[in-house]
Amino acid sequence: MPNYNLHHLGQKTPYIDKYDPTLLEAFANPHPNLDIFTRLVSAEFTSLCPITAQPDFATIYINYIAGAKMVESKSLKLYLFSFRNEGMFGEDCVGKILNDLVALLEPKYLEVLAKFTKRGSLAIEPFTNYAIPDYGDLKRQRLMKY
Repeated sequence: MPNYNLHHLGQKTPYIDKYDPTLLEAFANPHPNLDIFTRLVSAEFTSLCPITAQPDFATIYINYIAGAKMVESKSLKLYLFSFRNEGMFGEDCVGKILNDLVALLEPKYLEVLAKFTKRGSLAIEPFTNYAIPDYGDLKRQRLMKY
């Protein structure tokens, strides 16, 4: 069995509730030559409104085409949980998630969509994406969809 050098998987889970990108872990992509479009969905994302400190709830959709590395799912869960007591707007959350995953994974393509629960009859759904130059057309197409 390969040694993935992962620290969270299979261990007792300490939940960190302050934003911490160091919780993210990656492992080698077993098929870097393939364009496998992976979707990760977290329906239990929470952060705090930076003005009112009221909780904001969202479903986070992360889609990516891996390069040499893939994100380990338990570390992603812990990372997303770390936003729980952070005061930041939804757009900031989405930007941080994208930037942190791009820094960790160096993917071919990555996008993040957050569908925040309506508050005051208004739903906020920020979207952002990233692509290496060879995937620039995909980036533009997906961005225009939103």
